[in-house]
Amino acid sequence: MTVSWTEVADRVYVRRYEELDLTVGLVVGDDGCLVIDTRGDEDQGAELAAAVREITPHPWTVVYTHAHFDHCFGTSAFPGAPVWAHRLCHKDMVEHGDADRRNWSARYRAQGKPAIADALDRTSLVLPTHLVDDRASLSLGGREVSLVYVGLAHSSNDLLVHVPDARVLFVGDLVENGAPPQFGDSHPLSWPTALTTILDFDADVVVAGHGDPVDNDFVASQREELRQVAQLCRSVAANELSTEDAITRCPFGGDTTRTALARMT
Repeated sequence: MTVSWTEVADRVYVRRYEELDLTVGLVVGDDGCLVIDTRGDEDQGAELAAAVREITPHPWTVVYTHAHFDHCFGTSAFPGAPVWAHRLCHKDMVEHGDADRRNWSARYRAQGKPAIADALDRTSLVLPTHLVDDRASLSLGGREVSLVYVGLAHSSNDLLVHVPDARVLFVGDLVENGAPPQFGDSHPLSWPTALTTILDFDADVVVAGHGDPVDNDFVASQREELRQVAQLCRSVAANELSTEDAITRCPFGGDTTRTALARMT
């Protein structure tokens, strides 16, 4: 995969990486820029920081769409940047960040990817400095960006990043393009509601946290799949359906179904 910036609207860029099929974003204003997620370790963050400087010299601000390592562990490469995130993202990183870093380092080493493991071992986590409860607005000089909390969904702390003048919405891992949604620390029953919130923005471009950007039809289709998962979770919890029957009915396959069901216990 050739890594490059794609301008999806006026001065709004996305950059997609082969590792984990991660997609990050950049919004450029008249005298500032907003980096949306910073990749998964200090080396990956440094690559991204250099790429941002290919686009703009403006002072940078960072926003985390959520606390998962691949979206927020690269921030040490953005010195001096204000870092915005939901309040529960800060809590999650304090409570679990170091353990996540060690666990992912071990996983990459076991996969035969020692360079990424070594980079994770060297990585210093950067906690958010500006905390969002419900909504916040940022000014990039002549351009406003809104941060919107959607409630419990893919994680406890998912933020939308809305660029209204460009009709672009960055949604992190609330929407997954190219792989099943990840339910590891999710909230399956309320996740579909978050996608209704996404659709209410009626954006022209929806940037998922992995894979290429999508449109509202894609979001609506994934919402229906998540609604199916939520109903299966309710049925199994009520002893109306067995786990194996739920797996056969789930649109995402056995491993994903089991993970979602486990979030009900």
